[in-house]
Amino acid sequence: MSAELSILDLFLEASLLVKTVMLILLGFSVVSWAMIFQRRKALVEATQQLKEFEDKFWSGADLSKLYAEVTAHPQIKGIESLFVAGFKEFARIRKSNVYTPQAVVDGTHRAMRVALSREVDALEMHLPFMATVGSISPYIGLFGTVWGIMNSFIALGAVQQATLAMVAPGIAEALVATAMGLFAAIPAVMAYNRFTHSVEKLENSYANFMEEFSSILHRQSSAVQ
Repeated sequence: MSAELSILDLFLEASLLVKTVMLILLGFSVVSWAMIFQRRKALVEATQQLKEFEDKFWSGADLSKLYAEVTAHPQIKGIESLFVAGFKEFARIRKSNVYTPQAVVDGTHRAMRVALSREVDALEMHLPFMATVGSISPYIGLFGTVWGIMNSFIALGAVQQATLAMVAPGIAEALVATAMGLFAAIPAVMAYNRFTHSVEKLENSYANFMEEFSSILHRQSSAVQ
């Protein structure tokens, strides 16, 4: 009996539509887990980079030297991209020789806002897919379950004497589709909620740095004038 009700046997004996539903859910689950590991690694690296850069920035390092150090990296991302965008715009405005401290603040703020938007988009990569998997997988699994149970009862109506042994395998294979839907949805929802919270924390930290850096550049411009 256990062999007859193994998941592999239930899959092989399922109808074509139920098999398709199961394969779709399995694909969702595999892709979702791959994205979960990838996003977790990216967010951990972004958080670590934020801490390391802020330690350097608030240690009193010269901004020009820090800019040269950051731009020497082969890849600029995270909070470093905001710093580079702001300082580059600051240097460009200063070279014009016709500027006001407020113009410096406005220009650098716009440049960093664009960089912030790009970084947040990068941090949110794959999160919409996780949200989609978490929201539709249970319904896809439920569709497979309903279809499988419907087929079982149709087959049951075609015989004169029905027994539990006749309908049990069909119902069991149908319920596997629901289980697979939940198996795909639950990790995706949990990861989406956790990663969304992490992205919001990073975005707030980036926004706070942007405001503080703008204030520093404003004071430097005022001191020069």
